[in-house]
Amino acid sequence: MGGTDIPDTTSGTSLREGSRSGAYSFGEKPLFETLSGKLSGVFDGLAKRGTLSEADVTEAMREVRLAMLDADVALPVVKDFVNKVRERAVGHEVLDSISPGQAVAKVVNDALIDALGGAGAVPLNLSAVPPVPILMVGLQGSGKTTTSGKIALRLATRERRKVLLASLDTQRPAAQLQLQQLAERAGVASLPIIAGQSPVEIARRAMDVGRREGYDIVILDTAGRLSIDEALMDEVRAIRAETQPAETLLVVDAMTGQDAVNTAKAFNEAVGVTGVVMTRMDGDARGGAALSMRAITGAPIKLTGSGEKLDALEEFHPERVAGRILGLGDIAGLVEKAADTLDHEESEKIAAKMLQGKFDLDDYAAQIRQINKMGSISGILNMLPGMGKLKEAMGDKDIDTSVLGRHQAIISSMTKAERKTPAIIKASRKKRIAAGSGTTVQEVNRLLKQYDTMSSMMKRLNRLGVKGLMRQGLSALMPGGGRPPGGGGRPPFG
Repeated sequence: MGGTDIPDTTSGTSLREGSRSGAYSFGEKPLFETLSGKLSGVFDGLAKRGTLSEADVTEAMREVRLAMLDADVALPVVKDFVNKVRERAVGHEVLDSISPGQAVAKVVNDALIDALGGAGAVPLNLSAVPPVPILMVGLQGSGKTTTSGKIALRLATRERRKVLLASLDTQRPAAQLQLQQLAERAGVASLPIIAGQSPVEIARRAMDVGRREGYDIVILDTAGRLSIDEALMDEVRAIRAETQPAETLLVVDAMTGQDAVNTAKAFNEAVGVTGVVMTRMDGDARGGAALSMRAITGAPIKLTGSGEKLDALEEFHPERVAGRILGLGDIAGLVEKAADTLDHEESEKIAAKMLQGKFDLDDYAAQIRQINKMGSISGILNMLPGMGKLKEAMGDKDIDTSVLGRHQAIISSMTKAERKTPAIIKASRKKRIAAGSGTTVQEVNRLLKQYDTMSSMMKRLNRLGVKGLMRQGLSALMPGGGRPPGGGGRPPFG
């Protein structure tokens, strides 16, 4: 693996192990960003009014309607959504509440959850007799083959299932070879390629191999087309009749907006869809497809892909997405991401050293590596409540995370002794480190100053102890040890 590029002919990009990913918004621009900003503006306006009239609610709903249409939400979905919210919002429990603006926001949040599919993720149906067939369908370019690999990895690692990947795509050159390569990266088996077989024959052979060799899951990756046509639907119907899949998952590209909804509707009417997987959820999409999908097709969004890494696949939680849209964050998703990506043994070792007042530059470099595993800093911040407004106050500037990479380069250019005892780094050493890392002496100085500050805080924490910290508060960790201005009070701890 280690950064090997594999052409992804389904999406026109390359799959790179080292790329970043995350749930719903780990691109630099979060999904629903425009909609989120406009809805926040509506609720801020309502909150300032104090008391609300029915006319205030009507005006707010007009703004919500325009915001949703601008986000590419299907018109029937917008009408139903606005009518539901208006009906609930003009009730006495809202208009007569102490905080009517917050009460309206609560109504909108509940309606968003309903529109997205209801509270809670809808899991894949794996309860059939093994081998359980999962049929992957969708248009060419939606990321169907890549998603097949992602699902295989997820089922093999999280569910501990024995998975077989089979490409039924005889239309696109090298499609079967691509899936074989993805299977190798995911650490699962792939069906051997036999030239000249039809998709139905390949599907039949895949199920036979699955039964004979004791596989739990067989993932059948069908061919796509550039547009919906009857030949594609006939092929999918024949494969479905042959394999009787427990899941027929439609893969759609979130970036295509209403086209994704139209595709889902056509596939559902023609072959029946049990669930939707939305790809490119980390792109600069307006989000209308996600909000429209359940209402238009009746099929739940079960999984979302965000990023190019094979593990960049998440369950779809409507309540979390609603929270993100309304600026409430996604703390649960952030905690899950941390649990999945961080090396907890390494984290505990670093924490123990910090509590003992021992913290060197190797530990700092390890912390940078942990942060990078989580994805982009902007993506992480977007999962925290209220960060949308903070970014807006900053002029919506992207947070510069390149400093972390430079810090890693600087630390890598130091000797082991320098990393363990930074105090020995004087002028001549600084010049050598800067030259070796492609940075400047000033940047080396800034890193060392930042390290000194962190090290001093750790020493104060060690001397204070937990009880002292609880008694004196976090200010005791700051320079001066929490003493009031003017030099009076307790002596410094550092």
